[in-house]
Amino acid sequence: MPQLTKIVLTDATAAPHEFKPREIAAGVATLVESTGVPIGDRRITMSLTRTKDSGRVKPTFKIAFPVVDNAVVNGVTRATVVRTNYAEISFNFDPTSTSQERDNMLVLMKHLLDGNENTMVVGHVINLEGLY
Repeated sequence: MPQLTKIVLTDATAAPHEFKPREIAAGVATLVESTGVPIGDRRITMSLTRTKDSGRVKPTFKIAFPVVDNAVVNGVTRATVVRTNYAEISFNFDPTSTSQERDNMLVLMKHLLDGNENTMVVGHVINLEGLY
């Protein structure tokens, strides 16, 4: 079982984002990149669930990136969340799947989301274009 440790990810501008472990509660591990304003902290959550009926195993990853701006109300400046962007990736494995099958799914998803390899995904996610 892997230990919850910090993760450093780079965004499209090559800026590094360091997410540090915050907690594990109710089976959900949370990592946070502190922005100095708690409402603006960026979060990654990871969880693993197993269905009781079929035994399927579901690793899930979520990212939340709030955008914070200062708002002035009655002469008082305070940080306000303007919007939050989310991403979620969920896998769903049969209990008889092999580690090679699971590795293949991870690598396939990685390549699907790589904009350098798949311009259709760039149009769909970044440019918000439908498919025809």
